[in-house]
Amino acid sequence: MTTVARLSFTYRYEPGSETGRPPLLLLHGTGGDENDLISLGHLIAPGSTLLSPRGKVLEGGMPRFFRRLAEGVFDEDDVRRRANELADFVGEAREAYGLAAPIAVGFSNGANIAAATLLLRPEALAGAVLLRAMVPLSQPAATNLHGKPILVLSGAMDPMVPATNAERLVSLYKTAGADVQHRILPAGHELSQADIALAKTWLAQQ
Repeated sequence: MTTVARLSFTYRYEPGSETGRPPLLLLHGTGGDENDLISLGHLIAPGSTLLSPRGKVLEGGMPRFFRRLAEGVFDEDDVRRRANELADFVGEAREAYGLAAPIAVGFSNGANIAAATLLLRPEALAGAVLLRAMVPLSQPAATNLHGKPILVLSGAMDPMVPATNAERLVSLYKTAGADVQHRILPAGHELSQADIALAKTWLAQQ
């Protein structure tokens, strides 16, 4: 594990071995931490630099990236605050390590904070892989995501993310001009081998 610079989040940083590959910003789900998605990062983008922060919000002792009022009901003021906080952290890390803008790879709560960051601070991210994401803000302001690559992977049997919600998120991004791919997999909320394969193929093209 390589952690050198003192930044505004607890995080893990692993320098890449392949120049030219975009760095990944790994964003864990509820109850995860900065170690949670490191192995996924190696699987889907071998050789890429990995930057993995730990969410600052605790829910029953479990780290998250923002508060929720109930399952599927977000504290949108906190979403905005935490998305800006995350974007600022990305800026700190880019300066400290000389990084290009990263592609976010987020799962569940991590996908939702990445989704919000794309809407609120699109300059912070080069793109995103959103695994089981929901619409993070009920009335997001218009933003320009022209050409920004986004992969949304949803589970057809996901009990936490209604299909219509994921479709609305995709529509938001398309309206903003993003280059969006959306795949609905025969899976629930947990990740599958198909998620890994699709994410790896998509990232290799970026």
